[in-house]
Amino acid sequence: MIDSYVPLIILVTVGFLFGLSNIVLSQILGPRKNKTKVKLEPYECGIEPMTSARERFSIKFYMTAMLFILFDIEIVFMYPWAIQFKELGVTGFVAMNLFMVLLFAGFIYVVKKGALKWH
Repeated sequence: MIDSYVPLIILVTVGFLFGLSNIVLSQILGPRKNKTKVKLEPYECGIEPMTSARERFSIKFYMTAMLFILFDIEIVFMYPWAIQFKELGVTGFVAMNLFMVLLFAGFIYVVKKGALKWH
């Protein structure tokens, strides 16, 4: 039984050693430059930073991003359904319609709560 795990143990060991060797070699062979205040500042495409890089974002930004991901993932569920549409028949059609109704109800709820308003 342990014989079936030998390839996995070898793979994990080689991966670990590769990662460790890259870290050690970069410390040994990498350039050593003096760290100055200017070099440690965040670089923003040649523009002088106006505020701290640790600035807080509005919760609206995160809500919009999560909602985009949530509603975008529906395509992941719709694509296989569209490919197998003929084989699924009426049952598949009803199931996808139920899924779309629930998704639309969730969208209406989000709009009513004002999660997409930026004021």
